[in-house]
Amino acid sequence: MPIYEFYCERCNTVFNFFSKSVNTETVPNCPKCRDVKLKREMSLFANISKRKDEEVDGDMPPIDEAKMEKAMAMLASEAENINEDDPRQAAMLMRKLSDAAGLNMGPGMEEALSRMERGEDPDKIEAEMGDLLEGEDPFILEAKSKAGKRKPKPKVDDTLYDL
Repeated sequence: MPIYEFYCERCNTVFNFFSKSVNTETVPNCPKCRDVKLKREMSLFANISKRKDEEVDGDMPPIDEAKMEKAMAMLASEAENINEDDPRQAAMLMRKLSDAAGLNMGPGMEEALSRMERGEDPDKIEAEMGDLLEGEDPFILEAKSKAGKRKPKPKVDDTLYDL
């Protein structure tokens, strides 16, 4: 029985919703603001960062292995339920992986995923972009960042709401 996280921009709060079955469609309103639709979030499982005082060993930033295992199990569970003939679902899963890991995708991968999100055939995309995709790393090993003013870290409401 899954627990989904949703975020409210207005009150900058993450809420947890319990569902008796897999439910990827329902998006509830904020329990606090009432009239605001929430945004589905990927549960954070790893704090991937490059520390100022430390060098990163090898090519990968430090990863919390226990949290990574939990996230990979969650992603594997979601992967079992996707329709392999729907490129939008495969793209959504790839975006979740990127967001959860806190990594940026290369420009070629971004373009390929955007095309899949529009429902284009993955075989056609690969035929047209295969050389470009093979020539670049799919992920950029820099933590995602947003330019400009940073929002404070969201509050987390510990209540478990019904979805």
